[in-house]
Amino acid sequence: MNNKRTWIEKFGDFISGKGFYLVVLICVAAIALSGYYLVQGVRTGLGEADQPVSGSAAIADQPSARPSVKPSAPPASQVPRVTAPPSAAVSASPSPQPTPSPQPSAAPSVPPTLAPAPLVFTWPVKGTVIAGLAVETLAYNETMGDWRTHEGLDIAAPLGTQVLAAANGTVSALYEDDLMGTVLEIDHGEGLMSRYANLAEAPTVKVGDGVTTGAVIGSVGETAASESGREPHIHYALLKNGWPVDPTGYLPPQ
Repeated sequence: MNNKRTWIEKFGDFISGKGFYLVVLICVAAIALSGYYLVQGVRTGLGEADQPVSGSAAIADQPSARPSVKPSAPPASQVPRVTAPPSAAVSASPSPQPTPSPQPSAAPSVPPTLAPAPLVFTWPVKGTVIAGLAVETLAYNETMGDWRTHEGLDIAAPLGTQVLAAANGTVSALYEDDLMGTVLEIDHGEGLMSRYANLAEAPTVKVGDGVTTGAVIGSVGETAASESGREPHIHYALLKNGWPVDPTGYLPPQ
């Protein structure tokens, strides 16, 4: 009989003996010990997770999307006052605004005023001067038989001779005078006025008519009672601002 036994056979005998129970006990103890350390490890890990993490390493927290809030300005008492040096002071003066030029207003067009044409004189009739101007001295009147003033020229001309306007003007008066007969006056402007006396009773113009130099205004008559003793003539006087002046200073040479 062979006494040599294999290890498998020996292990089988061990298992079938008391050794089986010993092995089971060791396994149970190992499992219990492993479970104990496992539980302790889990508890230790949980405890360490509850402790704050210390160290130099800092984890930046990513900002979450939050509504923007405008920071309030600090109180005036906390704002430092900065005083600029005198050299840095700049006086801010407002720039002058341009003054708008006034726009020209549309004025109604006024036709230019023409200066009056210079007066051109002519003799009322062509004839001899039989009595001249006597204002500052007295002249003898043969009809009245006395000495008196004479305010114009007596120019001899046949009865019915046409009498002409001495210059441009407007007929300003026409009347009957007790001494000078039919009298007609023409206003020449510039303070000048012509007076015609001893006219025939029916002049060819009326008050308000405009006349030009040399226009016919009437004829030689014999209506002046104070000069009826003289030959037929026209009495012509020229007044400047109401005062008699010498007509020969205005009339051209005959």
